[in-house]
Amino acid sequence: MNNQPPMLTIVVPCYNEEAALPETITQLTSLMKELCQKKLIGKNSNILFVDDGSQDRTWSLIAMESVRNKFVTGIKLARNVGHQKALLAGYLKAREKCDCAISIDADLQDDITVIEEFIENYHKGYEIVYGVRNRRDTDTFFKRTTALSFYRLMEKLGIELVYNHADFRLLSKRALDEMARYSENNLFLRGIFPLLGFRSTKVFYDRKERVAGETKYPLKKMLSFALDGITSFSIVPIRYITFLGFFLFIISLIIGTLNVFHFPIVSVNPTMISLWLIGALQLIAIGTVGEYIGKIFIEVKARPKFAVEIDLYTGSMVERNHEHIRDNLLFEYKK
Repeated sequence: MNNQPPMLTIVVPCYNEEAALPETITQLTSLMKELCQKKLIGKNSNILFVDDGSQDRTWSLIAMESVRNKFVTGIKLARNVGHQKALLAGYLKAREKCDCAISIDADLQDDITVIEEFIENYHKGYEIVYGVRNRRDTDTFFKRTTALSFYRLMEKLGIELVYNHADFRLLSKRALDEMARYSENNLFLRGIFPLLGFRSTKVFYDRKERVAGETKYPLKKMLSFALDGITSFSIVPIRYITFLGFFLFIISLIIGTLNVFHFPIVSVNPTMISLWLIGALQLIAIGTVGEYIGKIFIEVKARPKFAVEIDLYTGSMVERNHEHIRDNLLFEYKK
């Protein structure tokens, strides 16, 4: 490791976080100052806010704070692309200058006091540090049960995930560079990092309540996220459908043979029930295969995952403090 303290970038994806941002900026700035004083990170470390096409004053707050707070910087995406792609945009931007990056959500439900432990583990040589929840007491029974089911299902499908880990993690520059080599459009980040194989460890913490605002991950988005994870990493569902097809074929063959030899299994002919059952299974099978074909359709087009409209991260602090740069940044967004 270099004797100089590493440059840390904290990546914070934001979508309509106007209510939470002031407190988030205050807490993260205080943390950065403390880490700098302890010489755990370099003085050029920063907080990179990624505005994911917000419709409120999120970007205005980021832009204005970047002028008066040396730790705050940001990029504004041209449109809303979703949490995972916004997080990816932050990672790819951070790797241009940082030695390590930590991702955290803007609601600060993840405990920022353990970030110091993240950095200490980085100094010990760990390339990836996962923030893992001790318990899920703050979740509803439904969310707790569905999360457990999701992890178990992914394990059954042969997909390696860190249990009770979301997107609170530290990545070294080396891990970021390796991640950037994964070019697929449907990038399931939580499944990518265990694949890298670099030296990793876990830091356990208790999850808190949101500092402000409302959750941006309703049931619909959680289900979509789970489906993306399964179809991006495993072809096991298609194999299950194939096995089911063979199983139903064998059962149908047996029933047909018994009826030919006058050994009916049931006393009535269940024609309609059979048609409904087979029809439903066919629709499920076609839908599952279609999901994979849809993924192929998206991948072969190789469209960009996001577009950056404004970049405050790449420019130097001097450039960002020029009056004309400041006016251009704030004119459209200040309200």
